[in-house]
Amino acid sequence: MDREKHVDESWKDSVSGEKENCGDGCGCGHSHEHAQGDEPADAMEINFINYVSSLAFQALIFLGELPNPLDDSKLEKNLPQAKFLIDTLIMIREKTKGNLTPEEDNLISATVYELQMKFVELLKKENA
Repeated sequence: MDREKHVDESWKDSVSGEKENCGDGCGCGHSHEHAQGDEPADAMEINFINYVSSLAFQALIFLGELPNPLDDSKLEKNLPQAKFLIDTLIMIREKTKGNLTPEEDNLISATVYELQMKFVELLKKENA
């Protein structure tokens, strides 16, 4: 049952073409200039801490603690979406248990705790 493995690498050409459209290599596919000091999206290091932080940031937006970056003028609450993100972080914490550095473990545990406390506080205010 030896079958030859075929790997589709056509996506590489597509990505390469998009980068060429934008002179700064940001991969956005548009010809434009970034504001001075803007980093291309792929300049941010992809790691566990940045991932957890981005989920926590999104949860804070849905908890109404931070303004939506797309509309800085107002705070929005979406408690079901906040709960989804908090539950996602809890699942990630459980699934990665024993595989995290102390720094990563402390970050996700503290983040989940703080978000849960904010969520409960908001529920109490809404039900009062």
